[in-house]
Amino acid sequence: MTKLSVNVNKIATLRNSRGGNTPDLLKVAADIQDFGGEGITIHPRPDERHIRYQDAYDLKPVVHTEFNIEGNPIPKFIDLVQAVKPTQVTLVPDAVDAITSNAGWDTVKHKSFLSEVISEFKKNGVRTSIFVDPVKEMVEGAKETGADRIELYTEDFASEYAKGNLDSVRPYAECAKLAMELGIGVNAGHDLSLDNIKFFKESIPGLLEVSIGHALISESLYLGLENVVNMYLHRLK
Repeated sequence: MTKLSVNVNKIATLRNSRGGNTPDLLKVAADIQDFGGEGITIHPRPDERHIRYQDAYDLKPVVHTEFNIEGNPIPKFIDLVQAVKPTQVTLVPDAVDAITSNAGWDTVKHKSFLSEVISEFKKNGVRTSIFVDPVKEMVEGAKETGADRIELYTEDFASEYAKGNLDSVRPYAECAKLAMELGIGVNAGHDLSLDNIKFFKESIPGLLEVSIGHALISESLYLGLENVVNMYLHRLK
């Protein structure tokens, strides 16, 4: 069964645009779980333009499913994860000024750094995942770092799928199969939507979790948040 973790960054963006507390991030996170969502994901960035670091602390007692914190392991981020101790930390190689995630880790080049960071997180009982492109060498490199899981970066799949190129899922399926053989779990995220999630899920062996934010929140503007969460759950099962 593939779990749905909802990224609530866009809720924080909307809140921050007016400087108040509407919409209430904590209430939205609680509601998503009540609607059936199986996890909450946040991705704080150094400029705190959407999720603030304080939000991670405030969400901790609210999230009773799985709490996933994504980000580039700069010292401030590492300290945050060590303090909050979420269910999972997903390491993403974001540039400081990145609008959104746009590449996976080179797990071979950065093996030493990633291994050190992952070791510290695992000492604190936090499950670790590395954001990677669908390249077998990067999956093998992730295994060498000691990571528990990989998160496949799915933007290329989503873009090609929209053009009708169903073969675009093949490298993802091959990397997922390899990950399973190596004994590491498989997550996925970025530009997954109601249009492509069912096909992707059915094509990827052993897919444990998807993290979806931008599309899900955008679709909810038309269809309603509770309805959209359940539409995803239906497609994933």
